[in-house]
Amino acid sequence: MITILIAEDMDLLREDLAELLNAQPDMQVVGMAASGAQIVQLAKSVKSDIILMDIEMESLSAGIIAAETIRDEGIDTRVVYLTAHETEKTILTAMATGAVDYIVKGCPDEEVLEHIRSVYAGRPMLDAKVQEVVLEEYNRLRRSEQSLLFFIHKVSQLTATERELVRLLLQDKKVKEIAAVRCVEVVTVKTQIKGLLHKFGCSRTKEIVQMIRSLNISHLFLDQ
Repeated sequence: MITILIAEDMDLLREDLAELLNAQPDMQVVGMAASGAQIVQLAKSVKSDIILMDIEMESLSAGIIAAETIRDEGIDTRVVYLTAHETEKTILTAMATGAVDYIVKGCPDEEVLEHIRSVYAGRPMLDAKVQEVVLEEYNRLRRSEQSLLFFIHKVSQLTATERELVRLLLQDKKVKEIAAVRCVEVVTVKTQIKGLLHKFGCSRTKEIVQMIRSLNISHLFLDQ
């Protein structure tokens, strides 16, 4: 028997969902809550396999806050979001709480039941859109990590002159201004910048500056 807690602030939806689940031969609703605060207390006192969690209850992110609390307190249950919200930001924020599945309200009852059974069996069946959003974020983070490692490696190979050049470029200095600050000829600066571009595999200094800023490592050059 799959034991389930429901967190839903709308009475009618909560009761309808409970009726649907209790009608299944392998499911039992063991408790219901109308707010994030209530579901946290209920989860502490009533053991369940799954919590069906709405996101917007007493606040816009009540369900997310509740899921974070349940995770942080080590309550042994699996959170499945059942919500009307399906923006990329909401999906990523919600799934970052350790939830195992995300169902958008309005889908057929059979689909909700299938999600629950799959989660219980240890095989969450994330909707295609949710999978796409989560996978893209994973790939973005992976690309960022690879870029960061690449840049840190390159930074370690820079000469003192090249580090000074990067520092001045991060201050949005132009070639003539850099030459004046360093008391050298413009042609000298251009030659040094050419070497810098070669090391980073870039064609313009703007690319180096943008990458350093996007990776939040400007302090490696500015704090000198």
